[in-house]
Amino acid sequence: METSVLDLPAPVAPRLRRPGWRDPRLLAGVAMVAGSVALGSWAVRSAQATVPVYVARTALVPGDVVDAGALVVRDVQLGSVDLSGYLRADRPLPDEATALRVVGAGELVPRAALGDAAEGDVRPVAVPLAHAPSRALVVGALVDLWLVPDGTASGAGGATDGATPAAPRPLAVGLTVAEVDTPDGAFSVGGASTVQVLVPSDALADVLGALAGPGSVDVVPVPGSGG
Repeated sequence: METSVLDLPAPVAPRLRRPGWRDPRLLAGVAMVAGSVALGSWAVRSAQATVPVYVARTALVPGDVVDAGALVVRDVQLGSVDLSGYLRADRPLPDEATALRVVGAGELVPRAALGDAAEGDVRPVAVPLAHAPSRALVVGALVDLWLVPDGTASGAGGATDGATPAAPRPLAVGLTVAEVDTPDGAFSVGGASTVQVLVPSDALADVLGALAGPGSVDVVPVPGSGG
């Protein structure tokens, strides 16, 4: 007996089965989605987290007492800067802290810039100016002090020979400006301005002697230090 094509049984299409909750592929997909959501939430929270820190209200110079009145609280985002070396506003300030070096206005206050007053071996000295101060003479800037003698040099016994002018010489270099006093009208009259500079103790005698003696003391700003 011959069998025709029409007598063959029709193929049965396989039926797709709905995956159950125990299907490994479904569980892996759910875990990936949950992990992505958790990672995104953590990244957003980390980016928005801030820490209160202290910044200098005005420029701090060596010898300044650093208390709450000299500081301003600012919020800094975590991760933008390593805050371990700076003063945090959520912790107590050091007792009787004194600035040992310059901290610019608006800058974060480093812990290493603070110490005891005895550690800062400098003394403020007022240096009068014979002319209007330059723009570079600001608090926290660095300056050099130069002695400009009179126009004639002294010979033996204090007599002047009237021939050899004395050359200017440096008195102290890299001094910090603590204060600039410019009274009203000083620019028009060309004098009366005074600059307070912090002089190390070992250079104090030379600087004070030059201020009290003949000639003049000139304040020369160090380029780039007054910004």
